[in-house]
Amino acid sequence: MTVHPSLQTYADAWTHSVESIAELVKPLAEGEWNRRTPCPGWSVRDIVSHIIGMECEQLGDPRPIHTLPRDLYHVQNDFTRYMEMQVDVRRHHTAPEMTSELEYTIIRRSRQLRNESRDPETMTRAPLGTEQTLELALRMRAFDVWVHEQDLRMTLGLPGNLDSPGAAITRDALLAALPKVVAKDAGAPPNSAVVLDVHGPVEFLRTIRVDADGRGSVDGSPSLGPAVTLAMDWETFVRLACGRVRPQAVADRIKVEGDQELATAILQNFAVTP
Repeated sequence: MTVHPSLQTYADAWTHSVESIAELVKPLAEGEWNRRTPCPGWSVRDIVSHIIGMECEQLGDPRPIHTLPRDLYHVQNDFTRYMEMQVDVRRHHTAPEMTSELEYTIIRRSRQLRNESRDPETMTRAPLGTEQTLELALRMRAFDVWVHEQDLRMTLGLPGNLDSPGAAITRDALLAALPKVVAKDAGAPPNSAVVLDVHGPVEFLRTIRVDADGRGSVDGSPSLGPAVTLAMDWETFVRLACGRVRPQAVADRIKVEGDQELATAILQNFAVTP
């Protein structure tokens, strides 16, 4: 147990997902590491490199000194450039190098989490030289590894863990970003509501409300006469919100009721991960 139980949920979810990833990639042949994943621009190797790199940064390791190639189409801003550094520096690593570094990083990071005694509000290292609380850092790592575990499972044809501990953390992280999508990005009118009905391994019904000032919020109470109701399965929700698929590609898995124009605007802006 960590000293603060509020961190244990995130540590447990991270452990479950990262160990699942290690099991998924351990038997892969060299060529399988180059397979494209739903994560734009990244292969299996790239996702594992990203996970290794981010955990090393949480451990306090120095970032690699490396110059990125100019032809990476998915690198379009400072954030993606920052993330790509840990990925590109490992692009020529062999399968044994990748699995051994992943296993060693998991051992180091697990030891760090077991011995964690800092307050959840302690400020820690974050991307682009910024800082975030320890609690937010652990929550984001649990969210990140679960989403990337699903990327790998889809690529390798090995579905599973859609309702594992990281799924609940992912649900909450994605829902927290949707008020901005509905109120600002899609331009839902003041005093309106949008209902999201998700079924499958993770089920929930949430209402995103836009107040008189145009500010969005989310709650679990139903809405009478919402402007839009969107119903979809959990996997589709995750893939849309994480930018893994375009709405047109999964239109048959989404049921829309109400204002079609607003629904289209919401779905076009549904991807909330950087």
